[in-house]
Amino acid sequence: MNEELARVIDSVSKDKGIEKEIILEAVNESVVSAAHKLLKTDPRYKDLECQFNEYNDIELFEFKKVVDDLFDDDMEISIEEARKLDPEIEIGEEIGIKLDPSYTRIAIQNARQKIIQKLKEAEAKVIYEEFKSRQGELVNGIVRRISKGTIIVDIGRTEAIIPYEEQVPREYFQPKDRLRAVLLNIEEDKRGTKLVISRAHKNFVESLFKAEVPEIGEGIVQIMGISRDPGGRTKIAVSSNDQDIDPVGACVGMRGSRVQNIIQELKGEKIDIVPWSVDVARYACNSLSPARVNKVIMDDVSKAMEVIVDEDQFSLTIGRKGQNVRLASELLGWEITIKTDIQLREEQQSVVKLLLTLPKVSEVNANLLFAGGFHTLEDVAFGEVDSIQKSSGITAREDVEKIQIAAKTALQEKLRNAPVEEVDDDAEKEEQ
Repeated sequence: MNEELARVIDSVSKDKGIEKEIILEAVNESVVSAAHKLLKTDPRYKDLECQFNEYNDIELFEFKKVVDDLFDDDMEISIEEARKLDPEIEIGEEIGIKLDPSYTRIAIQNARQKIIQKLKEAEAKVIYEEFKSRQGELVNGIVRRISKGTIIVDIGRTEAIIPYEEQVPREYFQPKDRLRAVLLNIEEDKRGTKLVISRAHKNFVESLFKAEVPEIGEGIVQIMGISRDPGGRTKIAVSSNDQDIDPVGACVGMRGSRVQNIIQELKGEKIDIVPWSVDVARYACNSLSPARVNKVIMDDVSKAMEVIVDEDQFSLTIGRKGQNVRLASELLGWEITIKTDIQLREEQQSVVKLLLTLPKVSEVNANLLFAGGFHTLEDVAFGEVDSIQKSSGITAREDVEKIQIAAKTALQEKLRNAPVEEVDDDAEKEEQ
């Protein structure tokens, strides 16, 4: 057990990255625990200790207090007996007495299980410490197995999982396939350290760009935002701290080499690289590429905007199943509504006709109010007086107040004349 045990300890220490002292402590605790059970002693009162001698043999000692008058021979030892073991021992000191218990097969099995458990706990801590600083980084691995929709991946020191929700639709892997993913999360529980990696998260795309574009790693080019429909399309906004470096060109690479490498890794997923702008309207136009935008009407308070496009650009702006506008909205953090020039003109004519029914409102005032975002009677009735004045060009505050009173009266009249079902529906909407 001596040289062989020493070799095993060295091997486990190197393979698992666990310090030798931790392994020895695990062996010590396990042997002592087994000895307590074998000797039927209480560890709260009986002090046992496991040590390794110069020959790497495990030795078990019990410690007793040296006394002059022996009262409890289970906890004490007389000075005469103690000096046979150590001639220099004094009364009141403790002395270790070597034990040589005959361990049963069950005791050995229990000690072995306890050592394995302690080593698993130590290995989990080593893995957690190693990977906690690598969150958000790319990891390479080999698919080991697929269990209940979860992909188990060997990443070297340990295994990681790709849950079903972190997998890309229509992307399939088989055991022994190599893959790359981003380290998304590290969870530590009683069963050990669980590493969650992802190919569907937008951080995966971000990590791929960081690995492929040196300017991003150097801090010259910055990723300002990413929105992603895994397996379909990704939009990434970039900016540059150096006026001489085009951020989009840096990400695309010579003849598209850099972005093509990323697209290949993403199994053909489309990537739109758009220049970020502090001007939200310009940023919106860039985000909706490849569609061409004519006009952007913004409401800064509600963070909503209407984007006006030509009739032939409408479908392209919306995208397949609304993908393009949805990703652009996510990238900006604004709600985006797409309208054509024809729809805007028809809406404007309808709103202007409605506003002209109010007193003190000319056709010019009505068009100005529409341009200022006042598209309904509610907008006028409950809008801020200063905002209506500024948008409509009506300077007299009294006139604006009269317009608002008229708008509220019109709304009340509309409510009285509305069918009962419509009124109930409006009331339900207000409650919601």
